[in-house]
Amino acid sequence: MTDTVTLKSNSDFRRIYARGKAYTNPALVIYVMKNRAGICRIGITTSKKIGNAVERNRSKRVIRAAFSQLKNEIDGGFDIIFVARGRTKHTKSTVLCEIMRKQFLSAGVIKNDSSVN
Repeated sequence: MTDTVTLKSNSDFRRIYARGKAYTNPALVIYVMKNRAGICRIGITTSKKIGNAVERNRSKRVIRAAFSQLKNEIDGGFDIIFVARGRTKHTKSTVLCEIMRKQFLSAGVIKNDSSVN
């Protein structure tokens, strides 16, 4: 699946936080909820606890890079929110990609027989 749309409205974020399922790791938290749109919609959140603007933007870049490696393996329409944590800014995108893959497998976003890059 290649179609991804960015979540921007506060109501979408609140809805996914309330109804979605959370999967945590010391470097990343994801909230996943199935949607009927048939496309993958993602949102990235970083708080001021992460650090200054440079560190928050780096965290978002690393999350986007890790997701871009996995977005073709996603089957079905999901709303996904990535929440950066303190370790995210120190983590490389390849390591974050493996963390994300494990969380997606437990969430059922990607199938277990997907090819591992």
